[in-house]
Amino acid sequence: MKVTYLGHAAIMIDTGRHRIAIDPFLTGNPTARIAAGQVEVDAILLTHGHSDHVGDTVEIAKRTGATVVAVYELANWLGRQGLKVHPMHLGGAHAFPFGRVKFTLAFHGAGIETDDGMVYGGVSAGILLSAEGKTLFHSGDTALFGDMKIIGEYNDIDLAMLPIGDNFTMGPEDAEVAADWLGAKAVLPMHYNTFPLIAQDGDAFVSRLAARGIRGVALKPGESMEL
Repeated sequence: MKVTYLGHAAIMIDTGRHRIAIDPFLTGNPTARIAAGQVEVDAILLTHGHSDHVGDTVEIAKRTGATVVAVYELANWLGRQGLKVHPMHLGGAHAFPFGRVKFTLAFHGAGIETDDGMVYGGVSAGILLSAEGKTLFHSGDTALFGDMKIIGEYNDIDLAMLPIGDNFTMGPEDAEVAADWLGAKAVLPMHYNTFPLIAQDGDAFVSRLAARGIRGVALKPGESMEL
C-alpha cells in the first residue's frame, strides 16, 4: 500500500487495486504539488466541511465518478450538487469495495463555507480505513481528547495521520501525546506549514516522537511511503 502526502491534510492512498483520496484540498493550497485535474480516484473520504478539507471534491468526483464518503449532513449537501455520495456518521462503519471505513470522534468545527455564508455541515470526524490488511487513522482536524486511547486500544493502527499545526488543531506537544495513546506503528504529521499561522517543524516533531520510541515520518508534499 502506498500513501502519498499531498500537503495540508490531503492524502492519497493506493491499495494496489483502488485509489482513495482524503480531504483533497489542492486548488488554493500553496504546498500542493499536483493539480486537482491530475487526481484519479475511486473514492473520496472527507473528515468535515471546511473548505481546506472539502477542497476540490466536487470537481474531482464529477470528473472521475468517485463515491464521496462523509458524515450525513455534508454528504447530503454534496449530493445536491450531483455527486455520488455515501452518508455515514460517528461510530458507524461500512465495508466498501476499496476497504472498510469507520468514522470516529474529532473535536473541531464542521461548517460549510458558501457564497451565502456558513451552513450546517454536521460534525467533524476522524476516519479509520482498513484495506489490504492495513489500518490507517486520519484524525481530521482535532484537539487532543481522551478517547484516542480507546481508538488505539481497539485498533491495530499501521499509520496515524495527525495535525500538528496548532491554532486550529492540536499543536506538536498534544500530537505527541495522541501518537502515544494511539499506539500506531508509524505517525505522519499533517495540517502544518500550509500558511504562516500553522508553521511547524515536522522533522523536530519526528525527533520528539523518536524519544518516545515512536516512528514518525515527516513527508514533504508529493512524497510517498509504503506500508
